[in-house]
Amino acid sequence: MSEFTGFLGAAYLWVKAAHLTFVIFWMAGLFLLPRFYVYHHATTPGSAEDRQWIEREDRARTIILTPAMLIVWVLGLILAVHLDAFHQGWFVAKLALVVGLTGYQGWMSAYGRKLANGMRPLENRTLRIMNEIPGIAAAVIVVLVIVRPF
Repeated sequence: MSEFTGFLGAAYLWVKAAHLTFVIFWMAGLFLLPRFYVYHHATTPGSAEDRQWIEREDRARTIILTPAMLIVWVLGLILAVHLDAFHQGWFVAKLALVVGLTGYQGWMSAYGRKLANGMRPLENRTLRIMNEIPGIAAAVIVVLVIVRPF
């Protein structure tokens, strides 16, 4: 089946381009927010700086992360249906990683609420390691989509 013979027809490349654009926005947010948490972690709970980080983090989640993630999901599922990709190994692996990144974003949102409430349950080093998860996932996803190893 050609990429252009599904229900999207000639719009396929436009939908694919939009999907990739919003993946970039989502990944930017996934890289940004944990870095914010590293800096926020060092502040004194209740301080003016603490409140500024809470506001920055909330804006990153509501303006960048959540909208981008939702659009990535919608466009990605449209592309998957168009390509009948649900039976392809590379796509199933990619989908599992995207589900994982979505869960990671949920974890980050929950951790942001803890920081906003003055709790600092993780060590700074752990936060710095957690910051690497989106990059590793993105690298594996790119290989899966481009190389399609299975």
